[in-house]
This record gives sequence, structure tokens and C-alpha cells, in this order.
Amino acid sequence: MEEKLLDGLLVLDFSNFLAGPFAAMRLADLGARVIKIERAEGGDLSRKLTLSNLIVDGDSTVFHSMNRNKESYAANLKDAADLERVKQLVRQADVLIDNFRPGTMAKFGLDFESAKELNPRLVYGSITGYGAEGPWKDRPGQDLLVQSLSGMTWLNGSGDQPPVPFGLSVADMFTSANLVQGILAALIRRGTTGRGGLVEVSLMESALDFQFEVLTTHLNDGGQLPVRSNVNGAHAYLAAPYGIYKTADGFIALAMGSVLRLGELLGCEELAAYQDPKSWFDRRDEIKAILVRHLQGRTTAEWLGKLQPADYWCAEVLSYDRLFAHEGFQVLDFVQETERKNGTVVRTTRCPIRVDGQRLFAKRGAPVLGEDNADIDAEFGLK
Repeated sequence: MEEKLLDGLLVLDFSNFLAGPFAAMRLADLGARVIKIERAEGGDLSRKLTLSNLIVDGDSTVFHSMNRNKESYAANLKDAADLERVKQLVRQADVLIDNFRPGTMAKFGLDFESAKELNPRLVYGSITGYGAEGPWKDRPGQDLLVQSLSGMTWLNGSGDQPPVPFGLSVADMFTSANLVQGILAALIRRGTTGRGGLVEVSLMESALDFQFEVLTTHLNDGGQLPVRSNVNGAHAYLAAPYGIYKTADGFIALAMGSVLRLGELLGCEELAAYQDPKSWFDRRDEIKAILVRHLQGRTTAEWLGKLQPADYWCAEVLSYDRLFAHEGFQVLDFVQETERKNGTVVRTTRCPIRVDGQRLFAKRGAPVLGEDNADIDAEFGLK
């Protein structure tokens, strides 16, 4: 695709770690030009935040994974000359993204009100942990902490387990997606009014919104607390057979469906006793215990051979190696290679969005700290 949807849009990414940088990267995937404004000493803190201690070309794979297609401009905002150059960039930008604690950008005269004076057309995207008000506003906005405070960890795992967090930074991911939606909406408004605006999201509000289904149930069922199944728990609010079960050679996932129909397909006569659909939730542990015993008798492929032709919702549980080897994954063409200016190649995932039938790939890898300073100074006339 020669021209992408956001070609011509200039984004300044002041953010660190995950939610902000990921949002800025998604805008870059869609064609925006993203200049990452980083601390002159050390840059984005995620450059050294590793997963499995993995470093590539001096930076963590965490940093590489969410900063492709960006330029890096290193600046010391406590230095008057550097700060003035950054403000000159703000005057020419379309979007600014920050994810610092409330009040941090104001120290440098880069908060929304100050930035609006520099550039009334600027769309300013701000991420906080818990919003700009209340007793949590100055606490660290970190994913596991937000998962814990939001009640989310009581939805995972089985009833005999302690609170179980997701194995991914889900609060960060949904916050990032919310910010991108808000920024794009503000840009549409700017197209008709010429006016920029402030888009604010928080990890806490995004974590609560992520739970909209179960919180709506909780708000309308008399305030009952979620009760996790004691057998193969997978969703605190869903009936049997919902869960993952061991087979003779692996695991199979069963989603929502009739317990009676499942019993017929599996040849499990015990399930015929549960005629009342309400019992599929009220007595789900009994039902799931029957399935635990029964499903261990045959291989995953054998069970899939009975369930899939009947369009019963089920799936094999794949490990990464088997996922990558599967034709279903390969046809997605979801792995791409990005390359730094110095030739370092990093394999990563691509943007999941397709536009006009075309996948969106990125060739430019995450930048080395400050590698674009000279070019940006010259292009934008920064002094």
C-alpha cells in the first residue's frame, strides 16, 4: 500500500513503557509519522525492561516490539535550549501522547493547556493510571497493580485458587486501544472545526470497561460476587462446559453450548441427567467433573472429530511451537521482520488491521536513542 490512512500526520510520543508507546506505534502502523521524544540519558525506560532477560542490539525486545516505525529525538527537558526545540516541534505537530503521572508535563510547560497555547489544533492524548483526581492519582499506574485493584483477578482461575492475574498486560493494551480511538475521533472533529482537544484515558477505567459484561451482571443481580468454578475454571459467570480439559494426549477447550448435545456427541450418558439448562450453571462443577473423567479417555483429535463436524464450539489448545507450525497461523502471515538503520533485524508481529484487503507491514525497526536528532533539527529548523 503506497499511501496509508494517516499519511501526513505528525505524532510526538513522549510516553514510556507500554500503553502510550503502543498507541503511538498503532498510529505509525496506520501511516502517521511518529517522533519519539526521549530522555537524553537512557531514553524510554522500557529500553531496559526485559522479558526473559532478552536484549537485542542494546535494547529489550519489549522496546523493540512497540516502537517500530518511529524516529527518536533525545532531549533534556530541564535544559532550556532542548525544551525550546521540543516546543517548536509541538507547534508543528498534530498529536501529542504522554503517559506520566498527573502534573509531570506541567513542570515543563507541556501540559495540555500550555500546549494548546503553542498549537490550538493539537490533539493531546494523555494516559494516567487512575485519572487526574482521587486518592489513587499519584500511585504507580502499572498493569498488575491495576488488575488487582479493579477486581479483575477474581475472575480467573478456579475457585480453590488465590486471585489470578492475566499473563499479559491487558490493562495497558485496552488503554492503548481506547486512546487511539479517542485520538482518531478528535482528529475527525478537528477536520470539521479546526479545533484540537484533550483525550484522556486511564488504566483503571480501561480495566473496568474491559469487564463491562460481568460488571453489568453484578450491577443487576443484587450485587452478588463472582463465584469461580472449582473445576477447570475459565469464566466466573459462565455455565458448564466452559473450560479447558485434559485429553489422552493434550488439552481441548469447550466454549458455550448445550450440555445435553455435548453428552450425545461425546457418548457421555451421565450428562443426560442435566435436563434443565439452569443446572448447567448451578451444578456446573458436577458437570465439569464428569467431563474431566470422560475426556481423558480419548485423544484431542478424536474428540475434535466428533465435535467439529457438529459445529460444537471447541478448539485444540496449542503451544507456541505448534501454533507457529499450523497452517491456520501461517496463512495469516502475522510475523514480520523490522530492521534498524544499523542493520539489526528483529522478528515481531505485524499490525492486525487490514485496509482495502491489504495487510500493514513495517520495515523500519525501533530507533536507537537520539539517532534522528540531527535530521529532525535540520528539517524542522530547530535551534
